[in-house]
Amino acid sequence: MFFFNAKRMGNKLINKYEGFIFDLDGTIYLGNKLIPNAEKVIEKIKQLNKKIIFITNKTTGSIKDYCTFLKEKGLNVTESEIVNSTLITKKYLNEKHFGEKFFAIGEQIFIDEIESAGLTYSRKPDEINIVLITLDRTLNYKKLEIAAKALDNGARFYAANIDDTCPVEGGEILDAGSTISALEKRTHLKLEKHFGKPSKFMMDEIINKLNLLPEKCLLIGDRVETDIVMGNTFGIDTALVSTGVFNHFDGNPKFIPTYKIKSVNELLTRG
Repeated sequence: MFFFNAKRMGNKLINKYEGFIFDLDGTIYLGNKLIPNAEKVIEKIKQLNKKIIFITNKTTGSIKDYCTFLKEKGLNVTESEIVNSTLITKKYLNEKHFGEKFFAIGEQIFIDEIESAGLTYSRKPDEINIVLITLDRTLNYKKLEIAAKALDNGARFYAANIDDTCPVEGGEILDAGSTISALEKRTHLKLEKHFGKPSKFMMDEIINKLNLLPEKCLLIGDRVETDIVMGNTFGIDTALVSTGVFNHFDGNPKFIPTYKIKSVNELLTRG
């Protein structure tokens, strides 16, 4: 397997691109701690009048929550520069399923956000139109069975994200992908759609916000099966950082980043 060596790029890496797409968890911060010098990297990019988008598959906070958190950590950001999978999910459901009933394996803030898109939450399998899966740190057997019975009854099978794990300080926790696998085995059904990385739904939102050609952008993230795959699928160069999840490489060309760097700080030191 071959990686471009960021050291060989000298000071060209940060100058090579007009738009920078940053994953959040494991890339800009881990747990409640900012990755060292992340705020300096963001400030330098903005001083160069380049465009920035922050993206995350995590649904345990609103766009406003993420913006507040990042500002408190010293980052110069606005809500319009943040995209999470909840936002993409809401847009699709509002357009395609307005007024329908849903059940979510997800936390209360995610449920509230989906309700704000014009859908109604239900725990009754016989009236549920849509089952939504995302990170849920309160997951239990009862929730799994409500979802499974609704799917058996013909509910649509969607996910806000498909990450197997979520990076936290000290390791990783189970995420939506593990729940999806369990439900697929329980129901013998396959997930129909997902709206986070590496989906076209997420990519379209990013490009629309940046208003740049994909080849003028660099996507920086910590996870090969979402961040790197999305970049490779849609023609965007990628930089894989080692500050988040542990990655398994299987030789799939979709999993090969353009650059492999230790952390976002290397964008600054190479610039």
